Amino acid sequence: MSFPKNFYWGGATAANQLEGGWKEGGKGISCSDICTGGSAVKSKRITPVLEEGTFYPSHEAIDHYHRFREDIALFAEMGFKMYRFSIAWTRIFPNGDEAEPNEEGLKFYEEVIEECRKYGIEPMITISHYEVPFGLTKKWNSWTDRRQIDCFLNYCRVIFTRCKGKVKYWLTFNELNSATTPMGGFLNQGILNEIKAMDFTAQEDNPQNRFQGLHHQFLASALAVKLAHEIDPEYQVGCMQIMATSYGLTCRPEDQLANQQKNHVMNWFCSDVQCRGKYPGYIWRYFGENHIRIHMEPQDEQILAGGPVDFYTCSYYMSICETADPEAQSGKGNLIGGVPNPYLKASDWGWQIDPEGLRYSLNEIWDRYQKPIFVVENGLGARDVIDEDGKVRDEYRIDYLRQHIIQMHEAVLDGVDLRGYTPWGCIDLVSASTGEMAKRYGFIFVERYDDGTGDFSRRRKESFFWYKDVIAANGENLLHG
Repeated sequence: MSFPKNFYWGGATAANQLEGGWKEGGKGISCSDICTGGSAVKSKRITPVLEEGTFYPSHEAIDHYHRFREDIALFAEMGFKMYRFSIAWTRIFPNGDEAEPNEEGLKFYEEVIEECRKYGIEPMITISHYEVPFGLTKKWNSWTDRRQIDCFLNYCRVIFTRCKGKVKYWLTFNELNSATTPMGGFLNQGILNEIKAMDFTAQEDNPQNRFQGLHHQFLASALAVKLAHEIDPEYQVGCMQIMATSYGLTCRPEDQLANQQKNHVMNWFCSDVQCRGKYPGYIWRYFGENHIRIHMEPQDEQILAGGPVDFYTCSYYMSICETADPEAQSGKGNLIGGVPNPYLKASDWGWQIDPEGLRYSLNEIWDRYQKPIFVVENGLGARDVIDEDGKVRDEYRIDYLRQHIIQMHEAVLDGVDLRGYTPWGCIDLVSASTGEMAKRYGFIFVERYDDGTGDFSRRRKESFFWYKDVIAANGENLLHG
């Protein structure tokens, strides 16, 4: 009645949010590298031409590029069984389209993987995590162009070959369904339309470009799954989605239908294609009503059918409500909007805290796909403070994580095949949505601040020791008092 004996406890990060070293080791410029810092009240900006004197948080991030051994040792001290991280595409192919890879970049990730293996930590690698090469954006507006599929597959072929026998778990794209929203066009896909406002949250949107780009990403994912299995039959390749859990605001049928329609596009469309190998019927009405026409080649349906993923992963932070009432006030949230739930409390960033929603979602995912599931992002962004005695007492984070882990266990009892849990930002890093350090998630505090100051030193938060005990007990200490 507990978590499986071989359950993967760990943590998750992304290269563009923690590595830094943005011009070191032959690395090229990614789309994240042209984004300025921001905050909860002021959007970060997209600057295709870098501005002198402007702070770009990804350029140094938390300097993991030079400190990965120290960081992985801290993960091992907590007892991590799995570490989910991403490879920066631009460290391997600086512009994205080179014929030959950058050897120095490959060696860096080999060292990261070997450091994980030294401690018995299983790597789970995200191939593309919000850091498309800016060279491909400039060349043909990134994923709007079908030629990007070949660039991605060349990248995959290189890292799959190099990591054979050292890595088992791969994710093709991070939070792919973010591209069903306007913000995901640049964040996820590297698509940069006409700039009327440089604010990250006020980009010029082109739904046709986003959904055509998604089609190309679906093909790239399916072909990558096939390629991975050919290179190493032991490879397991998964999808990764935002689980934007939502409920009908009221029991009015109109609200329930509005919620179902939002779920279809936001939560199920991308994973239906990646898990089932074909487009779902409901999406064609959505395309028609929004004047979206997907160009497909004759072989595309066969490609999709030949490359369903082996497992499903998701991020889960919050839930929202949906309503058919056009006068309802929308709430704050990362990409997904929605209406506030009157029964829930929210974080400092307006994200509503809903542990039971995680259990509900895991059951929905399992019932729909019957594939192994990992929760690869979950956590509480908060303004942590170092007390006078040098400690970071983040009981609020401990409480958040405890409640969500208990609900994951409930889902396991429900029959869900849940394989692992890697909370987001296991070490403090730059926020993808707001471009700030103040929104901290980690078990490890990093002395780095939004004005660019800080010596990058690390210190263990109270949650560090708490999570260490959870892992050692395989969660039993939470389930039995």
